[in-house]
Amino acid sequence: MSDPLISLVAVGLLSIACQYLAYKIRLPAILPLLIVGIIVGPVMGVLNADDLFGDLLFPVVSLSVAIILFEGSLTLKFSDIRGHGNMVRNLCSIGVVVTWAVATVAAHYALDIPWQLAFLFGAIVTVTGPTVIVPMIRTVRPQTNVANILRWEGIIIDPIGALLAVLVYEYIVASQAEAITHTLITFGKTIGMGVCLGLVSGYLLGICLRKQWIPHYLQNTAVLTLILGVFAASNYVAHESGLLAVTIVGMVLANMKNVEVEDILEFKETLSVLLISGLFILLASRLNLSSVTDLGFGVLWILLAIMFVARPLSVAFSSIGTGLNWRELALISWIAPRGIVAAAVSALFSLKLEEIGYEGAGVIVPIVFLVIITTVVLQSLTAKPVAQLLQMRAPPPNGFLIFGGSKFNRLLAIEMQNQKIPVVIADTNWDAIREARMKDIPVYFGNPASDHAARHMELERIGTVLIMSPYKQLNPLIAYHFEYTMGKDKVWGLTNNEQATRPSHQVGQHYAQRMTLFDEGVTYGYLASSIAHGATIKTTRITEEFSYEKYLETYGGRVTPLIALDKASKPHVILYGKEITPVPGWRLISLIRPEDEPV
Repeated sequence: MSDPLISLVAVGLLSIACQYLAYKIRLPAILPLLIVGIIVGPVMGVLNADDLFGDLLFPVVSLSVAIILFEGSLTLKFSDIRGHGNMVRNLCSIGVVVTWAVATVAAHYALDIPWQLAFLFGAIVTVTGPTVIVPMIRTVRPQTNVANILRWEGIIIDPIGALLAVLVYEYIVASQAEAITHTLITFGKTIGMGVCLGLVSGYLLGICLRKQWIPHYLQNTAVLTLILGVFAASNYVAHESGLLAVTIVGMVLANMKNVEVEDILEFKETLSVLLISGLFILLASRLNLSSVTDLGFGVLWILLAIMFVARPLSVAFSSIGTGLNWRELALISWIAPRGIVAAAVSALFSLKLEEIGYEGAGVIVPIVFLVIITTVVLQSLTAKPVAQLLQMRAPPPNGFLIFGGSKFNRLLAIEMQNQKIPVVIADTNWDAIREARMKDIPVYFGNPASDHAARHMELERIGTVLIMSPYKQLNPLIAYHFEYTMGKDKVWGLTNNEQATRPSHQVGQHYAQRMTLFDEGVTYGYLASSIAHGATIKTTRITEEFSYEKYLETYGGRVTPLIALDKASKPHVILYGKEITPVPGWRLISLIRPEDEPV
């Protein structure tokens, strides 16, 4: 493809195709992206990133990595580290040091690479990342505490590991000078500039966002542009300090009070689908296959050391005093795939070191790519059987995700919790979420179909989605998203009693016509009106003396059955068009309107 226009379009199309393939086969997107990049690059020779971008390749990669590190650091809230137990904190501190040390020693002695490059490689492979962890957790369904540990480790360790790699790289660059004194001065200048500019820029940007000095429609674009400006300015003042600066900016914004970063994160999700996906195809296309074969069997020892020495040791040291049993530790030890940050940072630092004439720097990329591919493929295929063998898979999910935080939904959630049914309420309305939190209902504030929700929302125990919100435009998107991830028979919504020619605002039209929640006339407005007029939600036990027929006779038209729990306490959603006849031993959660309720 000699035409640059065709090449760029082809990269975009391939990146979207890889994302869609990953979505369908439920694997981390980085795997097909890297494989396709290798196929169109060194295997077929139809794409050459160096010829396509020329002198612009290095700046494009640098700016892309800056965006990745900034986004990762936006998720690094210090309250998250404190709020998720000693194990997560230890994995992101002690575990990082152990992994770094083992990977460094293995790389130095297995491949005889210089200590400086070995330290850089060890720092790069300390990260896992939510983009590879979350899809694996969904497939494996480990017990809740293990799933939470793995998820939060992936979220928190990304910026920490990247920051460590940046510091090691900057020391390597500084050490190119002959005098040790000059090395330390250069390193100190780089660190000082990156930290100072990052802190000042992050604070000033946070003030602008808090006081809403930037119009909302310009906010995402302005933040992205300013971050790239901070990156360039920091590099101009102190060579190679820009990555550290943007990482610090993200950390400052994430931890400032009254500064909302959710919209910025959501904007990054859209940007990353094309920009970051295309980046990895380009990076993989530059991989020299001969450099992989030249590594020999030494790289096998590195892979074994990372998976069977570094990870188990880091988990073992991190678990001291946590009370986790050996089965939990074994499963945590086996699930540690490497992801996007490792690939991007390794490619960038390899380019930078080669540019300043550091010999042998190109060896970093093939080793890191092999680590990524091996850990993702091997652990994706084996994690589920390992979890079953260890008896660490969670029971079948019987909980509910309720989209919409109305008063009816909150009362239903409270009654479900009383019946030991796991429930989470999601809503984009902060007032509704605040009311639910005051009732001790687990909540998610935001769009539950977003990438941010996939990283942060705990859905291991959730098996059914009830869409009961007034948001006509958002509801079908939520329905389609969870229909794929959970199955069409796990997503239900209210009818709106509109003509069949109009799409249902609760679920897709095809879905609404087939079956709807509770009963034919039960709309969002009907439920809200019932609650406003004094209706209650209560649980009734069906017995031999108080049969289902007696139940219907007692309450008559005032009752709307909502959820039925069988003898094993398994919940069944009441659906219009699907008959459920509770027998003695069952329980019914129902909406019961008062006798004097106006018609």
